[in-house]
Order: sequence, then C-alpha cells, then structure tokens
Amino acid sequence: MNAAEEARLISQVTTRLLNKFSAASREAVEVAVEDAVTHFAGCPIRDFVPLLVERMATAELGSLTEV
Repeated sequence: MNAAEEARLISQVTTRLLNKFSAASREAVEVAVEDAVTHFAGCPIRDFVPLLVERMATAELGSLTEV
C-alpha cells in the first residue's frame, strides 16, 4: 500500500468515526485518529494500519463517550 492509498483510507476512517460518534466533537475524533496513526508510524508493514487505527480510535472514543 502506498502513502496516498493509506491517507485515503485513514480519511475514510475519520468519516466513519464522525458518523459513529456523532456526540463527539470533530476535533476529538481527529485527535483520536491522529494519535492512533502516530502510534503505528514506525511499523514497516502498512497494510493493516488503517484497520488498526480505526480500532484504536474507536476504543478511545468509546471510553470518552461512556462517561
């Protein structure tokens, strides 16, 4: 997967999470996604990064909205 494809998939993750967590602010969703992207920045195999980013951001946002 090239960098442009990964960026497109990450953008789709952000859109899905904005819809799923409509009570969360756009900024909170973007920060959760960016934190997850940063977490996986050094991984040499990039094929599953968008999926892992979505799972990590979903977990973070889920814990924030459960309060």
